[in-house]
Amino acid sequence: MKILAIAGSPRRGGNTDTLLDQTIAGARSAGAEVEHIILSRLKIAPCIECNHCFETGRCVVKDDHQLLYDKTLEADGIMLASPIFFMNVSAQTKAFIDRFQCLWALRNVLKLPVPLPPAGAKRRAIFLSTAGWSKTKFDCTLSVVRAFLTTIEAKLVGTLCINGIDDKGEVEQHPEMLEQAYALGVQLASTDEAARSL
Repeated sequence: MKILAIAGSPRRGGNTDTLLDQTIAGARSAGAEVEHIILSRLKIAPCIECNHCFETGRCVVKDDHQLLYDKTLEADGIMLASPIFFMNVSAQTKAFIDRFQCLWALRNVLKLPVPLPPAGAKRRAIFLSTAGWSKTKFDCTLSVVRAFLTTIEAKLVGTLCINGIDDKGEVEQHPEMLEQAYALGVQLASTDEAARSL
């Protein structure tokens, strides 16, 4: 199984990164091939709403998103990780998501199917997030994530969203959360139906 792990935090080594590292470790322990992508190191412009994708189903803006487009379509599984900024994903993550307007156009304007990964099964995905404010609700964020996953033909099979975690390294004081992240990685990578439905 090929998994694309997408780190959406602008802060390296923070809490969301730590959760994602654990999830990657879990998936690799189950035999998956995982590629780790760090959005803040790439150049991804926001969608400019030029609507050229309405004609081709592919974005015409030339930057690092073109590479991620191909990697996303080749992946059997997606790990998306982002901290919360103003009740939503980070700017880096949102730019990445918005550029998949081209696949929305492919499905809804051109009436063509979104390509499945080489194995032919629908993609599966997990979402990881942390928020500093203890009263943060993740409803808005999860709505965005679900819309994105629907667009790329991926099923959300697990989430780990933790509030009240802000200072760098704070999540490491909660080993049960790290264990949950690891288990999500195992679940995403597993080919055993019982494990996949945990």
